Amino acid sequence: MTAQEEEVLDSPSSWVAEHIHRYVQSDGANGHEWRPGVPTLLLTTRGRRSGRLRRTALIYGRDGDRYLIVASLGGAPRHPAWYLNLVADPEVRVQVGPDTFTGRARPATVDEKPARWRTMAEIWPDYDKYQERTSRQIPVVIIERTG
Repeated sequence: MTAQEEEVLDSPSSWVAEHIHRYVQSDGANGHEWRPGVPTLLLTTRGRRSGRLRRTALIYGRDGDRYLIVASLGGAPRHPAWYLNLVADPEVRVQVGPDTFTGRARPATVDEKPARWRTMAEIWPDYDKYQERTSRQIPVVIIERTG
């Protein structure tokens, strides 16, 4: 079975799962813009322990041809599971509106992060509040299209 044929498990959070369902069913027409000016993409990672495909919806920004996402978990003291999954296996599937592609994800380097953080905080200013809530450094993730 190829990765394209595998079952994908959506977020266990009911409101995120509903968002994903609307996004997928409408080919991104319903859900790409979560709130006015706040675009979202669907990210599918491979579970680092289970090996199963897991999908979530995330706010995104752009850096040229690259996509940016933030592993904030609302400022929780731990990283979100999707982030730990992509650190273990950086090959991801992404849907942006109707466009679906494979990509490679990686945390921004120390030098790359400040400018990318500003880009994301302009889209979702609460990221700055989330960083204030936690002692961990919230990662910005860069996704580059591979296929």
